[in-house]
Amino acid sequence: MPVSEQPPPAEPQSATGRVAPASRRGDRGEPPPSRCRRRPRLPRFTAPPPGARVAIVGVLVVVAAVCYLLLFIRGSFQFAFDRRLTTLGTMVVVAFAHAIATVVFQTVTSNRILTPSIMGFDSLYVMMQTAMVFVFGGSALARTDGLPKLVVQTVLMVLFAVLLYRWLFAGRFANLHLLLLVGVVLGLAFESLSSFLQRLLSPTDYDMLSVRLFGRMSNSDGSYLPLAFAVCLVVGAVVWHRRHRLDTLLLGRDTSVGLGVDHKRELTVLLVLVAVLVAFATALAGPMTFFGFLVATLAYQLTGTHEHRHVLPMAFLLGLFTLVAGQFLMQHVFYAAGFLTVIIEFVGGIVFLVLLLRKGTL
Repeated sequence: MPVSEQPPPAEPQSATGRVAPASRRGDRGEPPPSRCRRRPRLPRFTAPPPGARVAIVGVLVVVAAVCYLLLFIRGSFQFAFDRRLTTLGTMVVVAFAHAIATVVFQTVTSNRILTPSIMGFDSLYVMMQTAMVFVFGGSALARTDGLPKLVVQTVLMVLFAVLLYRWLFAGRFANLHLLLLVGVVLGLAFESLSSFLQRLLSPTDYDMLSVRLFGRMSNSDGSYLPLAFAVCLVVGAVVWHRRHRLDTLLLGRDTSVGLGVDHKRELTVLLVLVAVLVAFATALAGPMTFFGFLVATLAYQLTGTHEHRHVLPMAFLLGLFTLVAGQFLMQHVFYAAGFLTVIIEFVGGIVFLVLLLRKGTL
């Protein structure tokens, strides 16, 4: 007997006569087909915390220091190692002084563009050296080299800075723009007086003077380093003890006073510490205007935080890595070790102008 064929059930239609979608087909009970498949999520890259970033830069500094001390030694190993060790010690002092002083100064002034070196320290140093050569002759530079001369230069520069900053920050004329204006004007006055005296020098005296007017790392005296390390340790301990107060000062004068910080006292103490660091580094290794600004700017960018417990060591390590790696490359790759500070100042000046143009204000 033949099996009767029955027509398949008709598709359900909507009120408009169209076939209903599969999701509305209650007779079949099948889930709607998925039109797209979800792609597997890739693991997101999370940046390391600020402490880990500081540790990474510290490892790079150790590697650069080992390479600088031990590679490409020709002749007597002991002589070359001692000379390089003295230069490395000078780099540590210069990097620490400029980096810490710039970060603290920017915190006090609540401005990321200002740097203590632009306030007239370098011009004052040049004027003191020029006046010494003008009065006593070029040979006086070599005869007076030693700790007494270093201490006298540092004390004079610290007194100049303390009087200037104390008057403009703590007096009744306290104004950031006034500080910048007075500092730049005094710096130009010192520079103009130095240029006038240099024109009156003999060619021999001028040549002897010009050697002292550029930042130098390899010509430093090792007898200065114990005093330099002692000054850096004392100032560094005081600044580290005040790292939380520095975080509070970032909030502004009114907020910091409301949180119990003696703003006037902290301002005076920090400015004295900044003056000591910059004056000592300038008297030890020569003027470097934009070095501290460059490493402080990089430190804020790399740490990604405003906390001074991360920014301060990052700035110091970046400064030391810049000097050590730069000295190694310039001395053993490009054979132009004397141009390191010139290149650093050139790059720092460009970064300063770029940030100034981007912000549009000081």
